[in-house]
Amino acid sequence: MATYATALGADPYTTYRQIDLVGRTAAADGAALVQLLYEELIGALRVAAWATEKRDFGRKSEKVTRATAILFALESGLDFDTGGEVSHTLSRLYGGARATIVNASIGDDPRPFREVADNLEEIAAAWAQIRAAA
Repeated sequence: MATYATALGADPYTTYRQIDLVGRTAAADGAALVQLLYEELIGALRVAAWATEKRDFGRKSEKVTRATAILFALESGLDFDTGGEVSHTLSRLYGGARATIVNASIGDDPRPFREVADNLEEIAAAWAQIRAAA
């Protein structure tokens, strides 16, 4: 109990987000998990852009690390046998997004983070429509 209270006292927002994410992923199927990954990825990129503007290098680094990890997770979940060309296209997209994010991480321009987030938001919206139709 003391550990939880200490963690909560240190940053209640982060603790709440972690609890919320664990709860949402526990009941999610594969398609819902992909949707959650997109949401987390886009959010991390938007915060990285904000942190870049505010010169909050610690938060920027944290969100860049999170975004690249999520991109690796999304790519590792691709099924190239079943997904065919779509999987290959997504793999190239994820690789390009990772490269853009890593390059932007050493600069002071927030635009690359926002541009990648905007592009991924379009894919996330399409994914949500496909899930809703199924």
